[in-house]
Amino acid sequence: MLRDGRYRVLGVLGTGSQAQTLEAEDVHLARLVAIKRFSVRGAASWKEVELAEREARVLSELRHDGLPAYFEHFEEDGALYLVMEKIEGRTLNELRKANALDQAQVLRFLREIAAILRYLHGRSPPIIHRDIKPQNVIQRANGSFALVDFGSVRDQLRPEGGSTVVGTFGYMAPEQFQGRALPASDVYGAGATAIACLAGQDPESLPHKGLSLDVRAALGGRVDSTLVELLAKLVEPDPDKRPADLERALNDVVRPRPFVSPQRAKLRTEAREEERRLRKELRDIRRHRKNERRARKWERRHARTQGFRGPARRGPIAGVLLLSILLLLFFARAVSFALFRVLLPTALHTLSLLFGAGLRRAATQLVEFDRSAELSIQRAAGALRSAAANASGWGQETRFRVEPSPEPEHASEREQGHTAVEAPAHDGSDEQARSSKR
Repeated sequence: MLRDGRYRVLGVLGTGSQAQTLEAEDVHLARLVAIKRFSVRGAASWKEVELAEREARVLSELRHDGLPAYFEHFEEDGALYLVMEKIEGRTLNELRKANALDQAQVLRFLREIAAILRYLHGRSPPIIHRDIKPQNVIQRANGSFALVDFGSVRDQLRPEGGSTVVGTFGYMAPEQFQGRALPASDVYGAGATAIACLAGQDPESLPHKGLSLDVRAALGGRVDSTLVELLAKLVEPDPDKRPADLERALNDVVRPRPFVSPQRAKLRTEAREEERRLRKELRDIRRHRKNERRARKWERRHARTQGFRGPARRGPIAGVLLLSILLLLFFARAVSFALFRVLLPTALHTLSLLFGAGLRRAATQLVEFDRSAELSIQRAAGALRSAAANASGWGQETRFRVEPSPEPEHASEREQGHTAVEAPAHDGSDEQARSSKR
């Protein structure tokens, strides 16, 4: 029990070179807490005591969702105790060993750690963590990340250097070995942590080129090339060439797409082709059924026309109407071509550079729609031209003659009283027959 029985120690969360982190229960508030214990008597130097006191002071001033909340600190039995929020989750080091991190999760880590660093580095004076590594980053159950262990924090910048060398080999920026810690030093640690999570190894075990990590050789073809280029910038040995603002560096590059293996990409391509084939077959079936319905409708209309008796007149108005409809069809085709094959596809292809490949697919669908419309207009124009060619007798009068049918041989035919309709012939015998009837 600590603090006069307020905190009941439940176990040990971790042990470092300078301190031990305990899991405890706050009996008064009925909540779990993390207590960092630093033994003053066992300190090798007063510098270690200063670091412990600085961690408590700095953490007490911080309020951020990505940082553990500070509760209190106290001294008891020759030891310093820092009480803070216990963040539930798994460290990146544990997830890396279990191969549970993919490119999308590493990108989320970079974006969230960038927001945390913007908060820390934006304070006056800037607060530099100096020890960002997989063991000090925890992923919560909801997928978010938190930065812990401020035992190496620095809250004062010294242009002349002279700071204590604090950090972890492989994740420390080169300038930290010279006793200099800058905001860009935390950016290096974040980049090295991301590389270690993707490669599955600590940075010192990965290929190098001179003093630089060979990121491309370390990650191979497993990671998007855009992300590889960004990580190479984050672990640049020269702090003057390295980005000091991780959030801006992330926003300056195109967000890489999740990595897709060649086998999976092939399956996706085959599935899209099969989907397009099925859609085309479905369109053909619908078009065929539509044409059949039109043909049956035309046959019914033609059958009703054959039963018409009496004069039928076609004047010049019908020809003008057909010509007007043809002109309207050609005008509609021109407008459709300009709109759906030129203007809208061009605009969508331009916008796809900003908003992704979805707009390019939309442009392709517009072109397919225009082709379908073109076929429909061509069929309509062909039907009108056929009608104009068949109706060569415009302005003439067509006569029909009704004659009695021959005497039926059966009673049913006599009851029905059928009549026959014949078109007039143009030879002389028909003229004589009409004269005799008059």
